[in-house]
Amino acid sequence: MNRRKFLTSAGLGAAASTTLAAPAIAQSRPQIRWRMASSFPHSLKILYQGAEQMARRVSEATDGNFDIRVFGAGELVPAFEVLDAVSNDTVECGHSASYYYVGKNLAFGFDCAAPFGLTARQQNAWMYEGGGLELVREVLFDDYNIINLPMGNTGAQMGGWFRHEVDSVEDLKGLKMRISGFAGAVLEKLGVVPQQIPGGDIYPALERGTIDASELVGPYDDESVGLYEVAEYYYYPGWWEAGPQTTLYINRDAWNELTPEYQSIVQAAAAEANIRITARYDAENPPALRRLVSKGTKLRGFNREILMACYKATEELYEEQVETNDKFRAIYEEWRKFRDEQYLWFRVAENSFDNFAFTADARLEQQEDN
Repeated sequence: MNRRKFLTSAGLGAAASTTLAAPAIAQSRPQIRWRMASSFPHSLKILYQGAEQMARRVSEATDGNFDIRVFGAGELVPAFEVLDAVSNDTVECGHSASYYYVGKNLAFGFDCAAPFGLTARQQNAWMYEGGGLELVREVLFDDYNIINLPMGNTGAQMGGWFRHEVDSVEDLKGLKMRISGFAGAVLEKLGVVPQQIPGGDIYPALERGTIDASELVGPYDDESVGLYEVAEYYYYPGWWEAGPQTTLYINRDAWNELTPEYQSIVQAAAAEANIRITARYDAENPPALRRLVSKGTKLRGFNREILMACYKATEELYEEQVETNDKFRAIYEEWRKFRDEQYLWFRVAENSFDNFAFTADARLEQQEDN
């Protein structure tokens, strides 16, 4: 037998089998078409595009066999009805902020942000390693036939835009403020009149004076929708949103129809989007804040009197809910233990570093000037 001819034929056979393998694998993957309803308009680019990025990753990982089409707020369902739309299988999945649904139960805030709660890193730690993901799913989302996955975090948000300065707790009384989550219930104790308005409607409401103040996200998003044009004062910090998480909602029946491979791909893509959204906010917010100040925005910090009053009102609200709301209590008790441990650790390492390093250059310059 001709050895050279045999090896050549064998090589061609191997090449042919390799060529056939890829299409065979692709053909074995089912074709899935999902729709994702977002609570966020296209103008909130980082959040909206984060969902699009997640969908692209799923498509790329499945050779285009699993396609998720993203729709902005109001395109399929209203911004604050995404959870119900996923629950009743109007759409297969959605991207939203769970504190939009505190009207159903205040405990939904723990899946997003709670006043004087967890930072973005701490929220991730609680969700991924502290049992938070499983806890909120069991206590809340199982009732809505939903699988929940973290998919984004803005990091600490700003306190919002105000048409007039607020120098005392007295200045909060009667203030009409667009504010989401159960921060509205806290501020209501101090005389604020909370308003729940979709992000796309904030500008005209401030412009017309329908509301006196509004929080949205942070410098990048707030600049992009032009809030600096209709309110002069920009306050910080957003004590109710130290690390607000956005969540991917998946209808459980649609989830169960996926192969284990597709489920793993969705989980990985959501986790990547979770990281990338936070990273982009951290990269975009500093230059955006500089631009806002250069355009005349007056940056103000909430004073200690206001912050302490808000903290006290928050603690009162927590105690009230623990007494009357079983679902809230079931999550809060575990969340509070985790939060208190995180606060102790961050005071030792993160906060001590931050307090020195973030101001070291300014102190050094001051020493040199003296």
